[in-house]
Amino acid sequence: MILEIRDVSKLFGTVAALKTMQLKVRAGRVHTILGENGAGKSTLMKILAGVHQPSGGTITLGGAPYAPKNPQDAVKAGLTIVFQELSLCNNLTVAENILATREPATAGFINDKALVRTAAALVSDLKLPVHVEDKVGDLSIAQRQLVEIAKGLSVDAKVVILDEPTSSLSDSEAEILFEIIAKLKAKGVAVIYISHRMEEIMRLSDDITVVRDGTYITTREKSETTIEELIALMVGRDMNEIYPPRDVPAPPASAPSVLSVKGLTRPGEFENMNFEVRAGEILGFFGLIGSGRSEVMNTLFGVRQAASGTVEIDGKVVKIASAVDAIDHRIGFVTENRKEEGLVLSHSVETNISMVALDSYAGPFGFLKRRAERKAAQVEVGRLVIKTASLETSAGALSGGNQQKIVLAKWLLTKPKILILDEPTRGVDVGAKFEIYKIIRQLAAEGTAILLVSSELPEVIGMSDRASS
Repeated sequence: MILEIRDVSKLFGTVAALKTMQLKVRAGRVHTILGENGAGKSTLMKILAGVHQPSGGTITLGGAPYAPKNPQDAVKAGLTIVFQELSLCNNLTVAENILATREPATAGFINDKALVRTAAALVSDLKLPVHVEDKVGDLSIAQRQLVEIAKGLSVDAKVVILDEPTSSLSDSEAEILFEIIAKLKAKGVAVIYISHRMEEIMRLSDDITVVRDGTYITTREKSETTIEELIALMVGRDMNEIYPPRDVPAPPASAPSVLSVKGLTRPGEFENMNFEVRAGEILGFFGLIGSGRSEVMNTLFGVRQAASGTVEIDGKVVKIASAVDAIDHRIGFVTENRKEEGLVLSHSVETNISMVALDSYAGPFGFLKRRAERKAAQVEVGRLVIKTASLETSAGALSGGNQQKIVLAKWLLTKPKILILDEPTRGVDVGAKFEIYKIIRQLAAEGTAILLVSSELPEVIGMSDRASS
């Protein structure tokens, strides 16, 4: 047993993030931790990585007591982690990010040639499609995720933790990661894997531990369980349907379009895009990351400018030159990159939810109606089942899935006529996905026109009335 956790708990004030956690990880195997958002997975991983200190319990690594005081202690002991949320510096190169704080030096000065050479050897060995001298800020989200993985694997480790490593990767890029995991197993490295993609879990895992509400539930070998059993264990109830049915029929083809896009073009990113969506319709867009689908949605929202083509809303040609224009036309946009584009992580849950709809809570002389603002935010927290200690909790302190729900809540508060959902369930567990799907169905039933963008084909098929690729 390379890593063993016994009765580990963690309190934040009076809130128990972990109540009683057990884990036994064997060398040369992939051990998946499965649980809903807020189940305690990230807290446990941060304890292992030395970010948090446990409130109780014991941990051993390689048979010796393990109690890292900081991430450097964890790395020295032989444990490294690749976090779901990127920790890269966009103004530095790929090489500088990979070897940050461990740069090769000569006479006390960084040896740039050795830095590039070392990083290039690692990138080549991992077969990553990036150039080590490129600035990270110029890379796509998927390429940045691969750099984050390379950074985590640039040190020798007995245990490697991968937290939602494929959430931003296309199928081909995910295959590169799966090959890396196979190499790690062959070397006898233990891999702790966190993912919400059930097919991926069943493909990679040797052992699967289920956690719920900060408590250890059970551990199964992959050959001893099924997806259906794991979902039931994770959410504490049976999930008979992944995609909730429509309560209201989809609008007929003869219904007028709310949004009509004709010949939209941005050279080098997308060409001659043509589609329309009706009130109450869910129009799905399927394509791999990097296919141009997100660029189209950013253009519709005014973040980018098209070279040619027209956009019509309710039959009238409109010019959307900025996000403000889009909001004025009652367009909402749940971006795929919640951390950098969807949230102000240092601000509270309440502030993040209400920030776009502040005009609705302006009283005389421009003063906010704080009570109305708070009540509206509380309603959205309840409707989307956002797990937070309070409305004052900073958005950055919540799990990735709960952060995604906050982004969705922010736009629901504006009552959009057209809602763009770009990877709305990225990094979201099965139970939370079902809740988000129900909200999408409800919005469509109320007449919202929805553009649903996803790299998961089952999601597009299961939720869309029509689809484009």
